[in-house]
Amino acid sequence: MFTGIIQRLGTIVDVKMHGASGRITLKPNRPFDFPINLGDSIAVNGTCLTVAAIEGDSFCFDVLTETFDKTNLGEKGPGSLVNLERALALGDTLGGHIVTGHVDGTGNVRRIDQVDRDWKFEIECPQNLLMLMVYKGSIAIDGISLTVAELKDDAFVVHIIPHTLEETDMAQFKPGTKVNLESDILGKHVQRILEFGGGQDYRINFENK
Repeated sequence: MFTGIIQRLGTIVDVKMHGASGRITLKPNRPFDFPINLGDSIAVNGTCLTVAAIEGDSFCFDVLTETFDKTNLGEKGPGSLVNLERALALGDTLGGHIVTGHVDGTGNVRRIDQVDRDWKFEIECPQNLLMLMVYKGSIAIDGISLTVAELKDDAFVVHIIPHTLEETDMAQFKPGTKVNLESDILGKHVQRILEFGGGQDYRINFENK
């Protein structure tokens, strides 16, 4: 579990494919506050990956082809910047929102506008992801916890302060950039309940006990 508060930027050093899987090696821009051990979980652009090897100050992650296909990690190569966040530990501050590290799908940056000192990003995405978003609700873009500022028929808008732009990969975004999206888990639970008739069956079973 993660919070969507990016802790480090990482630079991809190498990507190697081995049949139906691959290995990503990356180097954080500075050390984490606590040591990283084998088996630790780190969100890489919002994708929960496991540290499979440590090579000096770089970390290696084994990645399935499906992950490469379903996220923007498949488009990353040596020199690419990615967002990094260690898994949440008991007692840590929940600064953003609950992020599972399971990417729901991808979107594409449609438009970027500067508004005074801030920035406005319009992200185009599929309807199945838009239906899980609400105005002023939470959305994770490349693992960054952000607030939905506007909802459109085929896109949504977030506003970014200078600090977020400087400390994440969003400074690299341009129209057409592919981004990872994870909807708020609360919306997924509501959708699931509605698929089963709004919880009526559960209420009936409870009343009959």
